[in-house]
Amino acid sequence: MKKILLKCTILIVVLCSCQSRQQVTAPISTIDSTLQTNVTAILESKLSEINAQSGQVIVMEVQSGQIKALVGLTRKDSANYQSCENFSVWQSTGLMHPISLLAALETGKVKLSDKVDTGNGIYQIHGRELKDHNWHRGGYGELTVQEGLAASSNIATYKTVEKAFGDNPQTFFDLLTNMSYGKPDSINGIASLQPYKITEKNITWNCIGYEQLISPIQVLTFYNAIANNGKMIQPQLYKDSVVVINPQIASRASIDSLKLALAFNITDGLGQHAKSDKVLVAGMQGTSSLSTNEDSTKDMYAVEFCGYFPTDNPKYSIIVSINKAGLPASGGLMAGDAFRQFVDKIMEK
Repeated sequence: MKKILLKCTILIVVLCSCQSRQQVTAPISTIDSTLQTNVTAILESKLSEINAQSGQVIVMEVQSGQIKALVGLTRKDSANYQSCENFSVWQSTGLMHPISLLAALETGKVKLSDKVDTGNGIYQIHGRELKDHNWHRGGYGELTVQEGLAASSNIATYKTVEKAFGDNPQTFFDLLTNMSYGKPDSINGIASLQPYKITEKNITWNCIGYEQLISPIQVLTFYNAIANNGKMIQPQLYKDSVVVINPQIASRASIDSLKLALAFNITDGLGQHAKSDKVLVAGMQGTSSLSTNEDSTKDMYAVEFCGYFPTDNPKYSIIVSINKAGLPASGGLMAGDAFRQFVDKIMEK
């Protein structure tokens, strides 16, 4: 009888210990439910204001990689939006310019104070036209590399990359790989995320975000690494120990230079709409053409902003990515303003 009781006691203890172990290891979401609700409301208001098709916002903790808000909305009908869980959306990005600049800085062949001539805003290359957004107003003329970034100048970015990699364009792509651009390939909780892909290797267009496919969460992961002084962290939707993708994507000197340029973009560039009265922010705006049609009002654009705050000791990084049909389409004015609202809401806490 004692043996039976002893076996039963052992069995109960084993079962209890298994149950308690299961409770400990049950996944705990990183999402802040209050922030998720607030971000959803702000995004829905912005999409409605600019008559957009869809949009997503991701808020991440810089040092841990924990995702605090993950919101996707798509048009339901002419007046309403509904939740959309497609965070693996794969498209070109207007947020490539700082990443290309970081690669160029790494070569030691360029610096922020270098001069670059963008001419009248139209640059002929290999039978195609590379244009700046203000080409119809006569372009920007001569700028510093830092001013070129703050003006979202495609020509300044290309000429800077050309100066750094003109002799051997392959080294540009090698550097992107070494910097872990486009990572991660997968995230627990985000279905169907695909590895970043170059559809056509062409440095002219790749360096400004075209002829490549990447998801907003992968772009955010890179900007988060910039905020984190070069340490790239795996994004997490479930609380776990920090996973480092790349301990140092680029030298501290190059990272520090880029951080100065991203802060300058907010104070003196087209990122001014993202400026918060509550905290200093840094980041970059971008606008890219996703498709063209005979009817230009149906052309699709991605308007985006990605940044982090506070600039001196970043706690959060945020990406805003909105798809809309027709002009006007401005990453700074549209996504940048939404970014500011998200920052202000977080700072209210």
